[in-house]
Amino acid sequence: MKIAVVQFPGSNCDQDALWSLREDLGVQSEYVWHGESSLAGFDGVFIPGGFTYGDYLRCGAIAARSPVMAAVQEFASAGRPVLGVCNGFQILCEAGILPGALMPNLGERFVCATVHLAAAQHTSPWTAGVEGVLPIPIAHGEGRYLADDTVLNRLEGEGLVAFRYCSESGAVEELANPNGSARNIAGIVNPAGNVLGMMPHPERATRKILGSQPGLPIIAGFLRVLATV
Repeated sequence: MKIAVVQFPGSNCDQDALWSLREDLGVQSEYVWHGESSLAGFDGVFIPGGFTYGDYLRCGAIAARSPVMAAVQEFASAGRPVLGVCNGFQILCEAGILPGALMPNLGERFVCATVHLAAAQHTSPWTAGVEGVLPIPIAHGEGRYLADDTVLNRLEGEGLVAFRYCSESGAVEELANPNGSARNIAGIVNPAGNVLGMMPHPERATRKILGSQPGLPIIAGFLRVLATV
């Protein structure tokens, strides 16, 4: 098994992604430059966080049109695992692989903090191994997930909301929402369940010696998705 960690100009969480996969999950992984048009030889894709192209247009808007994204779309359509974190989530939405958009935080300030989130369901391979309330780091200025009511109701009705921001005790409440996301949504999956986009950074929380490991069961979703293909 080998995972591609896609690098764009401005990616800055690529090393976190690579080392969490290699060292903490024990999965072979390699960088793939955004100009590549093929992902042959890989079994999954990790689109890391960062500030692709400086976020000068909209976050992820230019990266979503990079050559490699056609191959990522093929991966997603084939049911293979694709994980987009922070800027990666923005890129997946801008590419139309996931619905909705990430807008500036409600407070209009960059937020770097540890938040709490909980799985909204356990039917997706990404959430099947996630139990309880997870303390997970966030670092973004445009992480407010929005979509129209039709899309939000479909996400809710079809069980496609993966994670919600919550309090330390697990209460889904406004005070626990760090950016004003609709319905406290922190992450969503596609209808097939093999693509996950989320604003919090599980790859920064996969090693106990560095402080915490709650991100590990999320990263391990790569293994669970592949077991279903």
